[in-house]
Amino acid sequence: MLAAVLIAVVVVSSIGAGLAALLVVAEHFFANYGPCSITINDERQLTVNGGGKLLSVLTAEKIFIPSACGGRGTCGLCKLKVLEGAGPLLPTEEPYLDKDQRESNVRLGCQVKVRNDLKIEIPQELLAVREYICKCAEIIDLTHDMKQFRLELVEPQTIDYVPGQYIQLLTPVYEKSSEEVYRAYSISSDPADKSAIELIIRLVPGGICTTYCFEYLKVGDQVKMNGPYGEFRLSETNAPAVFIAGGSGMAPIKCMLHHMKNTGNKRKATYYFGANKVKELCLGELMRQFESELADFRFVPVIAAPEQDQNWDGEKGPVTEAVQRTLDNAGQCEAYLCGSPGMIDASLDVLKKLGVGEDKIFYDKFE
Repeated sequence: MLAAVLIAVVVVSSIGAGLAALLVVAEHFFANYGPCSITINDERQLTVNGGGKLLSVLTAEKIFIPSACGGRGTCGLCKLKVLEGAGPLLPTEEPYLDKDQRESNVRLGCQVKVRNDLKIEIPQELLAVREYICKCAEIIDLTHDMKQFRLELVEPQTIDYVPGQYIQLLTPVYEKSSEEVYRAYSISSDPADKSAIELIIRLVPGGICTTYCFEYLKVGDQVKMNGPYGEFRLSETNAPAVFIAGGSGMAPIKCMLHHMKNTGNKRKATYYFGANKVKELCLGELMRQFESELADFRFVPVIAAPEQDQNWDGEKGPVTEAVQRTLDNAGQCEAYLCGSPGMIDASLDVLKKLGVGEDKIFYDKFE
């Protein structure tokens, strides 16, 4: 009896999956929506072929909307107002939109299909985002699974950004990917150098963009990016700063530290960097240099599980526990976090318990 039920479930599931796939194929090959008009901010009008996702259609027109997940509907960043023509809100959008956003016609660009004429609103700062052609000038191994990439600007030749912001790097079609894909990476370089940017990228097994960067991108190759994006940045107060990061989350913090040095910022700052193993630590020499050059800066590497043969005498355990043990006068501090969602959530809990106001905690959470 149980076997018969299981067989029935498998059959029904297979039929459902087959029908869904058939619908996707049918829409791709047979649905012809014809030319569609997109009116932007009541100022500009585009005529495009219908059928594509709004995010992709805008990107093809060199209008760049941030999307850390590459348009998969998992980051919730590609928000814009669709005032007319979008159809009902989709279940895939609901988790990323609060009540006010829904009432204001905010939608996810990667989930809205261009099937008819649309009327949309895009923040003016996004309309100023540019595309950059770059040359890969240097690739440095930082750890076994992290590399630093230096991209020199070719056209245009300079870029302005706020330390903490990110760009979207375009991965071209290559052996392991049949389509162009964008991914978001925080800028790690010294903002005083406007002729290039540096990115710290951690390998994601099977990841389209990181696989391209680690296995296919070579010094001298040309790449495209667009940006800058993001609101993650240092405040202009003198409050003691607490930085917490892990892995490639080091990137925007490194950029901020360069900026503090360049501007002679004298605020007290402590940087907790979490890693699982000693071999995952990187840029230690640069951090020691910042300790000597900044007025009141301390770098605190924290190893979750040191190897027995490493004789590690620094902080051990989860980075959040090190923060809880050693952070003084937390109520006076501002916190800047960058890392995995789990690390960010754990840090938020600890910082709030220590008395850091929620309005003084800033973070860049990436998947």
